[in-house]
Amino acid sequence: MSFIVAIDGPTSSGKSTISNLISKEMGFVYIQTGAMYRCVALELLKHGIDLEDTEQIGKVLEEIDIHFIRGKDGQNVIMNGEDVTEQIRTKEVTDYCSDVASISEVRHKLLQEQRKMASHSDVVIEGRDTGTTVFPNADVKFFLTASSVVRARRKQQELAALGENLRFIDVLKSVYKWDEDSVKRKEGALKRAKDSIFIDSSEMEVEELKEKMLGIVKEKYKERDEWCI
Repeated sequence: MSFIVAIDGPTSSGKSTISNLISKEMGFVYIQTGAMYRCVALELLKHGIDLEDTEQIGKVLEEIDIHFIRGKDGQNVIMNGEDVTEQIRTKEVTDYCSDVASISEVRHKLLQEQRKMASHSDVVIEGRDTGTTVFPNADVKFFLTASSVVRARRKQQELAALGENLRFIDVLKSVYKWDEDSVKRKEGALKRAKDSIFIDSSEMEVEELKEKMLGIVKEKYKERDEWCI
C-alpha cells in the first residue's frame, strides 16, 4: 500500500521546494501537479490550439507523455521525451496555465495519471486540491502558505532566474490575481483539507521548514509501518 504525502497551498508558498526535499530524503516519487498542467499549457501554446477546441485538446491529451526524473539540482520535467523544466516556468505559460487547468477534460486526464503514479510507489504530491480531491485519504496532508508579499518576492526571483526581470508590483498583482482565481474556479479550486496541517512559511528558512515537515512525515510513516506489522 502506497504512502502518500499531499501538500497544498497557493502559488510560491514553497510547495515545490519542500516537496522535492522531502521526497529526496524519504526516497519517494515527487508528483508536481502544477508542472503537469503547465506541460499541457505549453503543448497547446506550441500548436496554437484554441481552448474551445475540445477535439484538438483531446488529441493532445491522448498523445502527451509526462514524467519526472531526479536531476543533479532537483527534479526535471520531461514531456514527450524533451526536458521542459525551464520552458514551463515562463510567464507566458504561467498566465495561460490557469485557464488550461480549468478544463474538465484536462483535469480528468491528469488526475488519472497522478493516481496511476501513486498506485505502485510512495509519493509526495503538491498542488491545490491534492488532499481533498486527488488523494482525500492521503496519509499526511499539509496546507502550506505565506504572505502575498513574501510569495511575490519568491516568484520574482524565480522568474529572474529564467531571464524575466519583472517589477515587483507587477508580480504582486499577478499573485493577487492567482489567489482570487484559484479559489473561484469551478475545477480544481484551492482547498484546505479539514485534516491538513497548516503551516505559514513567511518567516521560516527552507531548512527549518524541511525539518518541521519531514519530522511529521517520518513519524506518520513509522506509525503506518508499525500498524502494518
